[in-house]
Amino acid sequence: MTRVAIVTVVHGRHAHLALQRRAVALSVRQPDDYIVVAVDDESVPDAAHVRDRIVHIPAHPLGLPIAAARNAGAEAALAAGADVIVFLDVDCVPGPELVGAYEAAAASVELRDDILCGPVAYLPPSPPDGYDLASIATLAAPHSARPAPQPGQVMRGGDHDLFWSLSFAVTAATWSRIGGFDEAYVGYGGEDTDFAASAAEKSIELAWIGAARAYHQHHAVESPPVSHLDDIVRNAALFHERWHRWPMVGWLTAFDDAGLISLSPVSGVYEKL
Repeated sequence: MTRVAIVTVVHGRHAHLALQRRAVALSVRQPDDYIVVAVDDESVPDAAHVRDRIVHIPAHPLGLPIAAARNAGAEAALAAGADVIVFLDVDCVPGPELVGAYEAAAASVELRDDILCGPVAYLPPSPPDGYDLASIATLAAPHSARPAPQPGQVMRGGDHDLFWSLSFAVTAATWSRIGGFDEAYVGYGGEDTDFAASAAEKSIELAWIGAARAYHQHHAVESPPVSHLDDIVRNAALFHERWHRWPMVGWLTAFDDAGLISLSPVSGVYEKL
């Protein structure tokens, strides 16, 4: 029997985690393991579900070690015997069919070597009494910038730069082949683009699984994310050194236009002003 694990990373955002836990409990196909990686967060509430366990990792002086946290979650899942690892950001609520849809895709001869990606819909602000999981699917359409096949449909191939780490799944073999996330990326941005670039280099395709739907809980965002300026500039330089192109171009351009950074003619990388 296939063993499926969900991995999510949390630092604060306990209300988001609580709703995600409720949604996971309503999954048609229950995960065999549900691993919450708490980053510098000793106050994450325990859950009553027997499959739910918490892995603690420390903070990093440069920022949240998101890449390392995902790797720690995957390591815990594999140690427990996972055949398929489903990664969900803590603010993503899985639809009831998500786990089963990823499991079925991972069992397919055509798709099992791919990175499996599910459509994610961005929700409006929640009502005062919170989101109703029974009707959450009616509140938002999947994000327009990513492929979003209908339930029962699959779109395979396409631009690896469209990969996002909000919701995806891989088999244990594909995870090992990619090598996980590069832990040199610390803080906000770049680690997921690097992960997809590593997959592309190894001819690992993306497959968009229409039935693996998730719903992104609304929260305030900063555009461009100036509070993450240091992380983005540092991680963009790392990506550029490795892949000889720039990631996060929209954010870098916005920072440049705002006079916060400039492309140095000497170093060839963006530097803070």
